[in-house]
Amino acid sequence: MSPAILKSARQVADDDSGDLSMNFREKTAWLNVIAMTVAYIFYFGLLLSGHPAGREVFPMLWLFGSIAVAHAITVIVGTIILSAQAPKSERARADERDRAIRRRGAAAGYYVLLVGMMVVGVYMPFVESGVPLANCGLLAIVLAELANSVVVLMSYRRGWHG
Repeated sequence: MSPAILKSARQVADDDSGDLSMNFREKTAWLNVIAMTVAYIFYFGLLLSGHPAGREVFPMLWLFGSIAVAHAITVIVGTIILSAQAPKSERARADERDRAIRRRGAAAGYYVLLVGMMVVGVYMPFVESGVPLANCGLLAIVLAELANSVVVLMSYRRGWHG
């Protein structure tokens, strides 16, 4: 057998054996999910424990802004590290499958955001106002982005091809 045929046979065997290696885009999606989960569990945990950000505007803006900046810095630094470790072929422009997976995740996130904003905009003004209302809107945005990232991760893990 020629070396090319053996190499392609090994690749098929690797694909069928449940190879759990991740590509660059899947790693960055994991990074985002983990960083976002940690950051916003911390934020909403502080709110539930009675932090003034749950009642007053300035502390809410300060705390949420600080957490959002920490999340962004974590993702940026992590992406730079992952990019430096990834082969150049993995960092190439997104192909059709990658774009289809991103669209699928964005669609799921959109529906979560839509439901969340309907609750915040239609129901909640009758029972809450001010800072608690804004925090519920922030929760809807965070849940929508998490839904987006989880759908992307599931699509990569399960081999979704659109």
